[in-house]
Amino acid sequence: MIDLRRLQVLRAVHQHGTVTAAAAALHLTPSAVSHQLRELAKELKVQLVEPQGRRIRLTTAAHLVIEHGDALLARWQEAETALEAHRAGEAGLLRMCGYPSALIGLIVPATALLRERRPALTVEVTECEAAAGFDMLMSTDADIAVLAPPEGFPHPGDSRFDQESLLEEPFDLLVPAAHPFATRDRVHLAETATEDWVLPMPDSCDHYRRCMIFCAQTGFTPRIAHRATEWSAISALVGHGLGLSLYPRLTGIPLAHSVVRVPVAADIPLCRRVLTCVRGGSRSHPLIRQALAALDEIVLSHGLTPTGPPTPAPAPIPT
Repeated sequence: MIDLRRLQVLRAVHQHGTVTAAAAALHLTPSAVSHQLRELAKELKVQLVEPQGRRIRLTTAAHLVIEHGDALLARWQEAETALEAHRAGEAGLLRMCGYPSALIGLIVPATALLRERRPALTVEVTECEAAAGFDMLMSTDADIAVLAPPEGFPHPGDSRFDQESLLEEPFDLLVPAAHPFATRDRVHLAETATEDWVLPMPDSCDHYRRCMIFCAQTGFTPRIAHRATEWSAISALVGHGLGLSLYPRLTGIPLAHSVVRVPVAADIPLCRRVLTCVRGGSRSHPLIRQALAALDEIVLSHGLTPTGPPTPAPAPIPT
């Protein structure tokens, strides 16, 4: 018999490149990871790692094990899901994670909805960025990740993850309340080419990259006057007349900030693709299904339309 947890350890070493990095992602010690690799090699009767200078690399046999191991892990997840479906209605633990504005606009309201409907359900919420969210799913620190990942990360065909579109979140132009744009029904992005902008530091987050791409595709490079990463800091700078910025539709603005959201017209859709991501084989888990349905409801409550297939209604909860 093969210990499936050891397959996950091997997969983590392949993903992260070193035993140390894999150990950190799995919350294990490097020695524990090395031990699991040795035991798996004994079980399979093949060599899985070989020295490469001061490091190690996976053998051809290890890559073969990973290829089939992903399918085994997904099938085992499906088996666990089927068992959990048999016990539908029991209290349980559900863990969700997501980037900061997804927490505010989507995950927290969905959590409140779930707690109202299922008082016995425990929901844990963690803030994270895209790469950390996928690691949390693999280490089972999260069951659902709500992410706006960079294009191609992870690849849609990655069998470890089941990714589905949740919505296309529009970006509005955030301007000072006294700005001439504030009274407009819509502003063309090209009209902002001569304005001062407030954006994050380069490479600090995905928002900087998105804004630079949007502006470049419109035909200009934004003149960045101030740099901030937190949304509240961006809105504060804009509110004091120090520039303007693109601001996601679902992200709240502090009431004290004197700013106005204005819809943007552009040749390309100014939006970010928001996904729900779960481990392969787990989307039909009853608790996950209920949480996904709650997220769909929150999207609709914002006046937006979920872009993924509708989540089947959860089974009635026994009383």
